[in-house]
Amino acid sequence: MKRILFIEDEQHLSRFVELELQREGYEVGLAYDGTTGLHLALAEHWDLILLDLMLPQLDGLDVCRKIRALKNTPVIMLTARDSIKDKVSGLDCGADDYLPKPFAIEEIQARMRAIFRRRTDNAEPKQAILTFQDLSVNLDLRAVTRGDVEIGLTKREFDLLVALMENVNRVMDREMLLDRVWGFETVVDTNVVDVYIRYLRNKIDQPGKASYIQTMRGMGYVMKQ
Repeated sequence: MKRILFIEDEQHLSRFVELELQREGYEVGLAYDGTTGLHLALAEHWDLILLDLMLPQLDGLDVCRKIRALKNTPVIMLTARDSIKDKVSGLDCGADDYLPKPFAIEEIQARMRAIFRRRTDNAEPKQAILTFQDLSVNLDLRAVTRGDVEIGLTKREFDLLVALMENVNRVMDREMLLDRVWGFETVVDTNVVDVYIRYLRNKIDQPGKASYIQTMRGMGYVMKQ
């Protein structure tokens, strides 16, 4: 199931698009301001981002630039302004497409499908194996080994390990890990991340050796080469 992030401050429009996309089989996340949208865009995997130009806190152009600096997620820019200058600005900041409001839901779905087709045609085979020193994670089989020893993990533990291994040398704070593993709408305390980090360390670490998961006090966790 493809995951779509819709960053739009008009909540009625957001809800309408969310329902229409869910009806087509997409999983949809919503953000109503630029700061929250940027956080979600960087903290989680999304197959496509629908991004409004005029947003509170951080405008769509800044959000798009910051996303593009770190990720290659496709972005469709949406705006009520339809000038050539605005279109050029949106595309120059890294957007893949530009759609003026009001738009028909059928058109936005068609543009999404076109982007997915282009991405499929140009895509390289995905890496199904993540490695960190002697730790190996098979994403297809959801299997984890350290050396020759297979390690059994729960779904949450596995997803947490994958989140860290996909961001080696990048500190992941508790909010980012909570969003990535539990979902941004989950109402749980961030301390649950600390609990699952402890569970994970107990399973993947070896006696007498330093933990692969380092604690950056006041910041979060990182697997550092």
